[in-house]
Amino acid sequence: MAAEPSAQPVSAVAITGAGGWLGTALLEAIGAAREARPTSYPVVRALVRHPSEVGNVLEAASFAQVFIGDVRDRSVVDELLDGMEGAAVIHAAGVIHPARAAEFESVNVGGTRTAVESASRVGARRIVHVSSNSAFGCNPTPEDSFRANEPFNPYMGYGRSKMEAEIVAGTAGDPQLERVIIRPPWFYGPYQPLRQTRFFASVRRGRFPVVGDGLNRRSMVQVEALAQAALQACVAPHAAGRSYWIADAHPYTMLEVIRAVREALELEGLAVSGRIPRLPGAVADIARLADAAIQSRGGYVQEIHVLSEMNQTIACDVSDAVRDLGYDPPGELLPGMRRAIAWCRQTGVEL
Repeated sequence: MAAEPSAQPVSAVAITGAGGWLGTALLEAIGAAREARPTSYPVVRALVRHPSEVGNVLEAASFAQVFIGDVRDRSVVDELLDGMEGAAVIHAAGVIHPARAAEFESVNVGGTRTAVESASRVGARRIVHVSSNSAFGCNPTPEDSFRANEPFNPYMGYGRSKMEAEIVAGTAGDPQLERVIIRPPWFYGPYQPLRQTRFFASVRRGRFPVVGDGLNRRSMVQVEALAQAALQACVAPHAAGRSYWIADAHPYTMLEVIRAVREALELEGLAVSGRIPRLPGAVADIARLADAAIQSRGGYVQEIHVLSEMNQTIACDVSDAVRDLGYDPPGELLPGMRRAIAWCRQTGVEL
């Protein structure tokens, strides 16, 4: 990360993973900025993996130039970035819950290398790489919070791939390319994928358990706030060469998370079961052993992986992002949870 910081405004932006949860929020945020100031973001390019994603992208951002293809394919990313000298690139493409564990390496690491090297070849000004808390695992004590200079301690295959992707994002390609890494934890908010919908539905029906005492802390981030932080990272002059945790202002206990989801469901007019099941913390500990064994054999089971983290603290400190990016972290869960549930109802997603 050797390039000197630049305060040039963004004349063009390219987004990988534009059809995903964060990608959609980014396009919505850019659209709002263009409405407020028509000269903002005159060129916006969006890379999606499947043709089926094009309609949703254009619904969110009719102004976007949409490209279809695999982020691992150099020719695809070269086409996306062709003529984008001086542009900002937001690399949001990745896989979290794959069919096979090998996809972690090929998509998260290989795709990052392709994006950074293509950005270098065209003379892009800055790349903002979207990483994850999983590159740093779980906090060593319940009171701890991750800081910007946290040493890597990856959690399972996904965490290892995001660690390796951070290293690639900081070292591959031309040293003159500015690089910023942002590290979000668990997202919430509109445009959510099926896994989050299943979480809400499980809470609503009284099936989502509190594992252990429920007092373990989890940092979470409203996806709209994360999108704003990514856009701020494209231009903040002191951000080049740095990494930032992006989350709400403070972590929440798992009990607070579940209660906020229940309250949001009720406020949006949905009946909620009075039952909140509980499981001993040892269940998550056993799931963690099973997850490691399954992944060591090349497999992946999403439910076991998610359960394995449910008694762990995963908390971070966002003060550096507030200072350098001008990031304004949300202070409570309920508004974003309500927007997520309202979006589900408006779009016909069953909870």
